Amino acid sequence: MFNRTFGCVRLAWNKTLTDRHAAFFQHGQKTSCKQTDAALTARKQTEELAFLSEVSSVPLQQTLRHQHTAFGNFFAERARYPRFKSRTGRQSAHYTRSAFRIKDGQLRVAKTDGPLRVAWSRPDVDLATMDPTMVIVSREPDGRWFVSFAMEVDQPDPLPATGHEVGIDLGIKDFAVTSDGDRIANPRHLERKARNARRDFLHKTSITLVRQADTIVVEDLAVANMLRNRGSSLLRSAVKQEPHAARHPP
Repeated sequence: MFNRTFGCVRLAWNKTLTDRHAAFFQHGQKTSCKQTDAALTARKQTEELAFLSEVSSVPLQQTLRHQHTAFGNFFAERARYPRFKSRTGRQSAHYTRSAFRIKDGQLRVAKTDGPLRVAWSRPDVDLATMDPTMVIVSREPDGRWFVSFAMEVDQPDPLPATGHEVGIDLGIKDFAVTSDGDRIANPRHLERKARNARRDFLHKTSITLVRQADTIVVEDLAVANMLRNRGSSLLRSAVKQEPHAARHPP
């Protein structure tokens, strides 16, 4: 159901953006929330887009609100022009209070068959005391799913004044150097960890391939493609360098 909801949210956003674009650039008119809501209702009544009624209406209405805000920020020169949404990017559906419920430690959202199976990242939080104003279900491009909550919280107390000013110089060797002379190192250990993980993956993959075949033929990609997919060239090198690649004839 969520994948279907994501598709409907994306469609509502893109079609509304097309309408707004035409109204502004062809007729010099801005579009109101009332107009976008009416257009969405009309689309649901067509045979072609009747499936929009199969998902909760709340995420569809919320994406129109977000687009209206995005255009407000654009006209105020606080943000760039809103863009179309792609199915390959991050997907999300926003549910306001009327479209979700938290009961007995379980989360239910509108138009779903049962409670969501959630691995809570904050098991120490008592869900019974939570009163979120919105629930956002999202899917990252790498396939990971998340549920996040929008909460009303008290304004934190401001930090006490220090009477101190500091300048920051961003660099290459160091991440930053302050005017006090403090150097903030680049997180090389993160790069090293990623590099080691990549090397380990290539080694294990090349070992598996070499053990499975006497001859390995690798597609000869164009240089441009090699630049876009560096992993293929690394795998090619790993297979060649694998010590088990040298076999004795039977």
